[in-house]
Amino acid sequence: MRFVPSILVVLFISAGMTATAHAAERVRMSVSGSYNMIFLAAGVALHKGYFKDEGLEADIVVMSAPASLAALTNGDIDYTLLTGSVIRAAIRGLPLRIVAGLMSGSAHVFLSRPEIKTIKELSGKRIGLAGFGDATHVLARLILAKQGIDPDKEVQFIGLGSDSGRFNALQQNLADMVVTSPPWDFEGRKLGYNILARAYEHVNYPLAGLGVNQKLLQTNRAQVKRVVKSLVRANRFMRDNRDETAKILIAWGKGKPEHAYAAYDSTVKVISPDGSIPDDGLKILIDQAKRDVKVTRDVALSEVADFTLLREVQKELGLR
Repeated sequence: MRFVPSILVVLFISAGMTATAHAAERVRMSVSGSYNMIFLAAGVALHKGYFKDEGLEADIVVMSAPASLAALTNGDIDYTLLTGSVIRAAIRGLPLRIVAGLMSGSAHVFLSRPEIKTIKELSGKRIGLAGFGDATHVLARLILAKQGIDPDKEVQFIGLGSDSGRFNALQQNLADMVVTSPPWDFEGRKLGYNILARAYEHVNYPLAGLGVNQKLLQTNRAQVKRVVKSLVRANRFMRDNRDETAKILIAWGKGKPEHAYAAYDSTVKVISPDGSIPDDGLKILIDQAKRDVKVTRDVALSEVADFTLLREVQKELGLR
């Protein structure tokens, strides 16, 4: 009988190791560009322990969109927080799906030189973008068209790269207006530049969501559901907690406090409260992706998205 305690100790140690192994289930997730407000749900889920609550240990890496898609396709990463890129890849036939939304719209702004005060005054002007065919280009075309300006004939688009590059071009008078992101709207106002439009006031353009490989969706749905739940909880926290969210952004993105608060204030309205993507916004993304990959056939929602697990999470959290 004197060996029984030892056996029990072994059993308890084994049980503890099993629990620890489950708690340390690792997932790799990519964001694009930098650790910024657009992808902050991942940072909040990390800092607030929402991933840990779901038995996950998340590695969040910065990768370009092409690299993210390649890595997601071949299994080097498990998730990405890109939306439009995943939808384009899915329409091309890659086994990727969107399973939740993070941003229901876009916080991009039209930032113009002081002498330009309305969108209609952009006719004949130079408009700075990150690049042709990306979100800044799509948003510029959509909003200009809504305001009666033909984006193919009445403006000159210029690819200027990063947000800081676009801002510098505006200062150097190389562009009359740039499509940029917070906190550059904050910096622009300090120099007397004008905000002609905030994208979310004109169009729903979902900028961030959770993309996953279909293989993982089929073989480990429980994990995917836990990731979705972590991010939805993070989004809800962000919407209701300005000060702590800004502090997490400062720590995660290593930015200036004034920029973190400005980015939060410019973005909070488009943080999805429950992980849903607006139907009209999803249609815009699908239609744009079809043009990009030169597809003319109808594309069913099931070809690009699967919101089954999201609906389960919403029900469990009392959101639906």
